[in-house]
Amino acid sequence: MTWLTDFFGDPANWSGSGGIPARLLEHLEFSVLALLLAALVAVPLGLLIGHTGRGALLVVVSANLSRALPTLGLLVMFVLLLGTASAWPVIIPLVLLAVPPILVNTFEGIRGVDPELRDAAYGMGLRGGQVLGRVLVPVALPLILLGLRLSAIQVVATTTVAAYTGLGGLGRFVIDGFATKDYASVVGGSVLIVLFALVVQLGFTLAQRVTVSPGVSRRLKTR
Repeated sequence: MTWLTDFFGDPANWSGSGGIPARLLEHLEFSVLALLLAALVAVPLGLLIGHTGRGALLVVVSANLSRALPTLGLLVMFVLLLGTASAWPVIIPLVLLAVPPILVNTFEGIRGVDPELRDAAYGMGLRGGQVLGRVLVPVALPLILLGLRLSAIQVVATTTVAAYTGLGGLGRFVIDGFATKDYASVVGGSVLIVLFALVVQLGFTLAQRVTVSPGVSRRLKTR
């Protein structure tokens, strides 16, 4: 508790380029950019594969890669290749980490829609794209959001590793704290990262309540 008081009670930690607001903004920028790029790749791909049934092997490979990717190793490799003049050596590994959960859950969400519901939509005269957009996506939305939430939490946690490459983010408090034996910074930075992840979790929970149809939510609860 003393370490937390020392860290959060120090005015120097609340100002300047190394202060909590600046580091939090850096962490947020890295995380949002990585998640956005991953979603732009994985969501359309998952919708297409789930709807057409073609390319399912890519989903399996993606799921396996998500367990095997050495994030720190990728960070170091991209830093050596691209340098530290920009954030891309951090963003690229984060995107690679974030794509698999989004892709897998989007695919499973679309594929798991009741075939009778799909047939009924076609029977009403809807075409392929209309069936996907008006019927399949609303029903699969809980799983799609789950994939985004899992990726977001992973990205927020892994962005901490960006500090190893000399870039910013909340991880700087942890890495620099260990380097200088400033354990108040280590504990304070860790708490900030955990709180950030909890806020992300809460944000996606609220988003699901707002965007998912009550009928779909009731159906999920009765399964």
